This record gives sequence, C-alpha cells and structure tokens, in this order.
Amino acid sequence: MNEKIPDPSLKVGNTSGAPDANSVTSPQRKTGFPWFPVVTLALVVAGIAAVKWQPELERNLRAWATAALALLGTLTLLIWFLASSRFRARTRLLGLAIVILSGLALKGALRVDGTINGTGLPRLVWRGSHSDATPPTASPAETARNPVQGAALPGLEDSAQFLGPDRTGVLPIARFSTNWNTQAPRELWRRPIGLGWSSFAVVGGRAWTQEQVGDDERVTCLDIATGQTLWSHSERTRFSEWQGGDGPRATPTIQDGRVYAMGGTGILLCLDAATGKLVWRRSVLEENGLSNLTWGTSSSPLIVDGLTVITGGRGSGAVLYAYRSSDGTPAWKSGEGDASYASPVLATLAGRRVILSNNAASLTAHDPATGRILFNHAWGASKWPKASQPVVLPGDRVFVSAGYGVGCQIIQVTTGEAGSDRATGALKTETAWKGITMKTQFNSPGLRNGYVYGLDDGLLACVDATTGRRIWKDGRFGSGQTLIVGDTVVVQNENGTVHACVASPDGFRELGQIAALSSKTWNQPAVAGRYLLVRNDREAVCWELPAAGR
Repeated sequence: MNEKIPDPSLKVGNTSGAPDANSVTSPQRKTGFPWFPVVTLALVVAGIAAVKWQPELERNLRAWATAALALLGTLTLLIWFLASSRFRARTRLLGLAIVILSGLALKGALRVDGTINGTGLPRLVWRGSHSDATPPTASPAETARNPVQGAALPGLEDSAQFLGPDRTGVLPIARFSTNWNTQAPRELWRRPIGLGWSSFAVVGGRAWTQEQVGDDERVTCLDIATGQTLWSHSERTRFSEWQGGDGPRATPTIQDGRVYAMGGTGILLCLDAATGKLVWRRSVLEENGLSNLTWGTSSSPLIVDGLTVITGGRGSGAVLYAYRSSDGTPAWKSGEGDASYASPVLATLAGRRVILSNNAASLTAHDPATGRILFNHAWGASKWPKASQPVVLPGDRVFVSAGYGVGCQIIQVTTGEAGSDRATGALKTETAWKGITMKTQFNSPGLRNGYVYGLDDGLLACVDATTGRRIWKDGRFGSGQTLIVGDTVVVQNENGTVHACVASPDGFRELGQIAALSSKTWNQPAVAGRYLLVRNDREAVCWELPAAGR
C-alpha cells in the first residue's frame, strides 16, 4: 500500500473550526443598504420643501429655517459617520480630523461682513478684503473755487427730508417720463461713498447724506451737478452691528438754512447748511440714560413749529424727544417704552394735528406743542423691529405694517367720548382690520388713489386701503425701497437696480429699469424733480431722468 506523504512546504489549514491563533481576522462590516443617511437626507429635503412651499412665510424666516434644517441634517450625518461600524476606526478619525481642520482653516480665512441680504444670513468674505470706502473730500479752498452749480440744472426741485417733501413717500406729480426703455436716463456722476443706509435730502442744488468713513461719522454735502463734496462735518463715533452693517441709518432734514441729522449712536446735530459749521449738538441716548437700539438709532429729524423731534432708544426713558430748533435746548419728551426704527411724522387725525410715532410695541399720537400722548395703540411685539412709516388713510385711519410675521393693521381713530377725553382732546383707536397682506421689513409703503403700494416680503404689492385686501403682488425686489411718483412706483431693488412700475390696481407692469448700483442696497431713493439720487454703502450716483412729455 502506497502512502502519500504530504509536502512539508504546504500548510495544513485548521479544519477543527476553532480560531487559529496565528491568523488575524477583520471584523465584519455592515454592507446592507444605508437606510439612516438616506432617510435623514429625505427628511431634510422634505422639510426644506415644506418651508419653501409656505406662500406667506417671509424670506427671512424661510432662509433661517432652511439653514437650520440643513445644519441639523449635516450634524446628524456627521454623528452617524463617527458612530457607524460601516467604517474603520481609522477612517472615522481621519474624517473627524478633516472636518475640524477645515473648520479652523475657514474660520481663519473668512470673516462676517454683514448679511447676504435682508434675510439676515451672514455674508462671508475673505479676511483680506475691506468694505470701507474712502470718498473724496473737498478742502475749504476747493469748495470756494468750485461753487454750487446744481441750481442751474433744468427740472431740479427740492426734497428736503426723508421720503419726500411731506414725509409720506409720495410725490403727487411726476416731472419725468418713465418710458426708460426708449428714453434712457443719463448718468450725471458716480462716486464712492462711506458706509451707512442714509438717503439724500435735496435743497437748492445741494444734496446732504450721512456716511461712515473710518472712525468718523459724517454729515456730507454734495453738489448735485458734479457729485463733488462741498463740506462734511465729522463726529468721532461709529455704530457697528454685524447684521445691519456699520454707519448711520437716518437721513438729514433741511429747514431754514440748517441741516438736522441723527447719527447711528444717538448724536443729534444742527449744522449750517451752507458751511457745515456746528450750531448745536445733543447726545440724546447718553443724556437720557438710554441704551442704543440693536440696529442703531434711525430717526430722521422732524421739524415742526420750531421744534426738532426725534425718537429715543431702549430703557426707561421716553419714545419721543423734542428740542428747540433755535438752540437745541430740550422742549419736551413723551411716551414710555422702547423706540423703534421708524421716524416721527406729522399728520391730522380726527381734526387734531398730531405727531405719529411707530414704536417697538405701539403706535402713539402726540400733541406737537407739548408732546402729550393723545392715543396709545398697542400693536405687534416689541421683539420684532418696526421700520415702516405709518400711512395716513382717508377717514381718520392709519395703515401700519412690519415684517418678521407681524403683518399689517388698519387703525380707526375717533375723538374721545364725551367727558374728560373730549375735554383734554384725547383720541380713541380701534383695529378696523388686520392681516398679512403686506409684510414690510424696512420698506415704507405709500398711498395712491385709494391703494397702498409697498414691498410685501420683497414683492411689490397693491393693497386696498379700505378693506386691507391684497389686489396683487409681483416682481422680486428683496429688501428694497419704494417711492411713489405720480402714477409710478419707483422701486430701489436690493440688488441695486432701479425699476419704474405702474401704480395701478389693474396689475403689475414694469416700465423700465436702470442698472444704477451693483451691490446690496437698503437706502431709500430720492427724487428731486427730474433727478434721481441713489446710494448704498459703497457708492452714490445721480441720474437725470427724461423730461415728461418727450
């Protein structure tokens, strides 16, 4: 019998089923379908779709909800990756290291420069980039050699304060043609401008605005014909806030040869309009023990009966402050609670001449002579900002609106009941209607022929001033601004373009547009006859509009 002798060079495998002490076995990896990450991604996508399909949910809330869902989904998938047995420990540690190092690298290379747009999401830029502009400044000698030429411009008219001559955001007559597609506006000048969201006030060929240049907050006077700086007054102060950006927010007011301006840190100035010489100065917040508002004091001064009226800040002080325009001495202060971002406006309601103030949690009416509160109508919540001007409607009614889910109201104002109310002149209010047909953010709507026109969460909307019913909304203008001129709504788009749209309940129709600016623009446009002045936190430009009837 022949016995086969095994080859000693060959190893005999372990056939007993017991582990081989000399062999290394790898743990079994799960190779089934990855249900958890797939379901997580599906839920995130479904959540984002549900948010975007809410027709009345505002852009800012939609943007933050979308970002939160995306961040939650990313963190969930990262935790799953680190805990999953699908991947070797070495792979998971390497992935975690890559995430941490990438985060540190981005943190060192990027910085927050305000927000992307009015949604409030942070805008990230490279740390080496700079957002401050350094506009040219004329010396006194240069100013003397270059006198104002703007008064000679054909069709130039005054617009001496925020939102037009009477602060309503409405200019009843258009001095220019809006057929911009066939009659193109002409650019007069373009120049750098400092930081800030101020607009322009125009009188006699000069335009005044406010800007931040370095650590100086300036009130600046420009020649409308050339854009040249005629003078600037500087205060060594700077308002800074990451979402809203740096610089002043309010627009100067021109009255009787003087400029009245409120800065972002609460400094109220009275300057000589011709030279910029300081007449008087008040530090409103400091003198009254108030804290600044989150996004800075934004009140454009109201001049009425020899008084300069502005809003306050946060704290136990008043909401309105009046100073004598002649010398800046205090005249009165009125109201309780926090102010907000709208400016005081003069109106007549129920036969009474009143100053309206849109505050953090209320709309109040004040006697111009004494500041006494004539009505206090609670509306909205103080945690949400109110930047829109109240719109006075026929029949002693007031339209108010805000963004951030607050919506709008029509308030009916009547005389007080017989007795003490009538004797003291107090007024009575009730909510005639409220809804969400117009959700302004920091746009101020205006009234034209019985309809209110403004930006409803970035879309131009037409609302019936009697019922509050939205007639239409169309176009996409972001957190822009509007100004009604005749039968036209001039819309300053948040992206910098300017649009001329028809103010009609028949529907949205655009007549033309100007590629005026090319970056985020939250500033209110100013129209002075046939001249359109627009700016943002980088540059300013003046356009000559075609004459009407051409």
